[in-house]
Amino acid sequence: MLNFMKFLFLLCVPLILHAQENNNTSLPIKISGKAFFHEIKLFEALDVKTENPLIFWKDEVPSLDKKLLPTLPQTLKSFYDSEGFYDANFTIKENNSSIKIDIKAGKPIIIKDINISVDANVTSLITFKKSDRFRAKEFVNIKQKIIDTLLNDGYCSYDLDTKAYIDLEKHTAELRYVLKKGGICTFGDANIVGLESIDKEIILSRVRAKKGERFDPKKVEQTYTSVYSLNSFDSVLISVDRKFYNVVPVDIELHEVTNAYHFEGGVGYDTYIGPRIHASLIKKNFYGNAQQSGIELSWSKKEQLAIGKYYKPALFIWWGYGIDFGTEFGYSNLEFRGFQEEKGFGKFYLEHNEGRLKLRTGLALENIDITSEENLKKDETLLQAVSVGNFLLFYPYVQLVYDARDNKLNPKYGYYLSVSVEYGLDYKPNATSYIKSLFEARYIYTFDSLTLSSVGKLGIVDEKTNALPESKRFFAGGSFSNRAYGFNSIGVITSKTTDTIFGASTWENLSFEANYPLFDKIYGAVFNDNTMLNDTTDDFTGTIMSSAGLGIRYLTPIGPFKVDVGVNVNKPSQYGISFQIGQSF
Repeated sequence: MLNFMKFLFLLCVPLILHAQENNNTSLPIKISGKAFFHEIKLFEALDVKTENPLIFWKDEVPSLDKKLLPTLPQTLKSFYDSEGFYDANFTIKENNSSIKIDIKAGKPIIIKDINISVDANVTSLITFKKSDRFRAKEFVNIKQKIIDTLLNDGYCSYDLDTKAYIDLEKHTAELRYVLKKGGICTFGDANIVGLESIDKEIILSRVRAKKGERFDPKKVEQTYTSVYSLNSFDSVLISVDRKFYNVVPVDIELHEVTNAYHFEGGVGYDTYIGPRIHASLIKKNFYGNAQQSGIELSWSKKEQLAIGKYYKPALFIWWGYGIDFGTEFGYSNLEFRGFQEEKGFGKFYLEHNEGRLKLRTGLALENIDITSEENLKKDETLLQAVSVGNFLLFYPYVQLVYDARDNKLNPKYGYYLSVSVEYGLDYKPNATSYIKSLFEARYIYTFDSLTLSSVGKLGIVDEKTNALPESKRFFAGGSFSNRAYGFNSIGVITSKTTDTIFGASTWENLSFEANYPLFDKIYGAVFNDNTMLNDTTDDFTGTIMSSAGLGIRYLTPIGPFKVDVGVNVNKPSQYGISFQIGQSF
């Protein structure tokens, strides 16, 4: 029944889009004459509706919304002017059944000469050549690229003169680029206004554009992100428009939150735990100084969860760097394949974020009860292997992340590295001592519109003394590992198509994905996931279980909504369907 509902969902998406399209009042449009450009480019400029790839059963006729008819002449003129055709003529005929446009592009403006006098390495950015057609949009883009390059290199006091001399009678253009880059700029003092209940030092701990450092727009952007992520402001404005002899002050204007309580709740569906009810309540700027407290609750048949959180930014300043404090405590009851984990836990941590780098270290205490499911109680061998019972774990842990992606929500370029290690302490005779490590690397690159992504994961658990609860070992499956299976449903792998219920001591996972735009905000994807789970520590010779599949992505303001269908390449009857909001690369 669940798979049938998923099928209906996927089937209804194009039907809804088709219904929405039919609701618009539009007329078929046809372009003729000597337009110079392909009609696809013209349709894009005029906002003409063309074929929707999801409506594969219907031949779509290009059409234009009637509301855009009055703007057609100006839109066409603006487009052709920007492309260098200043003499273009248009004849537009419209009736109740169609729109016909006859275009005579005329003679374009050709670049006759280019004069360049610059004292910075920006010549390669001037992509125009003699005898090229002059394009106003490209002329503006080149100027902006030069400015961006200068600012990224720390030159904010440049003197740039770009001009295009157009001769409409001769249809020629002469371009001029004159640049004096000036001296290197540095950041000045951070000037902060608008604080009421938050200390200035807390904001200064988030300023990445530090006094005396070379001017860099990326550090201004990082400052904005860091301050806004305190989740205590309705608005954050940062300006670097003032200059004093190549020194640029950082002006920060803040408005603290007026409604400090944020509640979320609803009913959702998770590909692993199924239907669930969830709710969260967060108190922003809790007792001032950008502190935050909150509670999260979730219930489903397979998992029950309750977590309380407290966070205090810049608990103390160490060598000019803010060190944050946080704590989490709660209860979870989670069903694995073959056993149940009931856990009470508490942890606290110290954390520092600096640009791309995030470092967290802390202590955790977990009281874990592992009980077997009915199918294990009938098999004494399995029952002993799963290590049921009560486990009290106490461990310090470290997490290090270096995120060099260009965008966290939907990256197109960059890489991401992370490592986490926890060390179980042998604090009493029957306590479990162990080391658990997890390494992850991601790489993303885009060719034109094709985005290629890869992610590799390596996990190792080394037991030192006494038994480790099964849930502390590695399992795979789901959106972040192998998409032919449900989340955490793969145990130690015994062949390319079979596995066990036991967790692994060594885990390797390598995934590849290619995304390409299909229509508007809809992207298609192909992927390949490869998983190795071995019951021996540091043994990387285990069997690899591979899957492949197709996916659809719809871009939203909070990241892509993803639907993936994966199958085991050696057993196509084994498949998985996963839903996800956000990017896994």
